[in-house]
Amino acid sequence: MLPLALCLIWLVAANVIAMFPSRDRHWRAAYGLIFLGVPLLGWVTYEGGPFVGLALLAAGASILRWPVVYLWRWLRRQLG
Repeated sequence: MLPLALCLIWLVAANVIAMFPSRDRHWRAAYGLIFLGVPLLGWVTYEGGPFVGLALLAAGASILRWPVVYLWRWLRRQLG
């Protein structure tokens, strides 16, 4: 229950951060959110199971969509 509550706090914090203007287009905040979100996602997946983990992974990826897009482009360049 605690990991899920922390993930919901993470989601709310990410949305609040996105509401404020930023000179670096929120990249520093995105790095911090990724740094906190990855272990939190692992903890939730361990405690709640893979379906809960995948649902929260999708929610986090929808909030942090540009880092995911840049990662996808980088992987395509590396593999192709």
